[in-house]
Amino acid sequence: MAVDNPYRSALTRGAQALSLSFSEAVIEQLLAYHALLVKWNKAYNLTAVRDPQEMIERHLLDSLSVLPFIEGQRWADIGSGGGMPGIVLAIVYPERQFTLVDSNGKKTRFLQQVKMELGLSNVTVLHSRVEQVELPALDGIVSRAFSSLHDFTHWTRHLGNNQTRWLAMKGLYPQDELAELPADFQLLTSHTLSVPGCEGQRHLLILQRKD
Repeated sequence: MAVDNPYRSALTRGAQALSLSFSEAVIEQLLAYHALLVKWNKAYNLTAVRDPQEMIERHLLDSLSVLPFIEGQRWADIGSGGGMPGIVLAIVYPERQFTLVDSNGKKTRFLQQVKMELGLSNVTVLHSRVEQVELPALDGIVSRAFSSLHDFTHWTRHLGNNQTRWLAMKGLYPQDELAELPADFQLLTSHTLSVPGCEGQRHLLILQRKD
């Protein structure tokens, strides 16, 4: 029988509102990750969000909102911070591989701890600046409030090719940033995301290298 968790209902209701359904094992892992985020945030300052309920909405549900757009087997989360969305995606998609990159040592130590405690064999944590990361061409590269679209695509161009999808999670629609995209990148599609409990605007932009 699942241990009672005061945040279980918020997570399951939010997932239902996103038209997502998860096994009990996935729900348990997401809640275990949330508990680690709450615990470590007190000492490591992983996120400015302090309220555990707000973390469910602004971090877990926000990360879950991009699930339908994750295709292919090999992904990187750039500037992963406390693991949003990389850890959340890795929990839901154990058959896919996720490389989590961050230049902050405290944050990568936390990510290593999460990987170990949750047994996430599909996660690789890299303490590095993204420009120095060397990987074979990825299927997808995601970032959440990491940098401008120009910097995101410019700093990661060596990690992908014209088949790779770059997913940029943003708040307001970044019209000015789109105008400054590198010449060899284009906007493939954009999606307005409705995240339960989040009042601000959320947008997902999917970018691609031109042929």
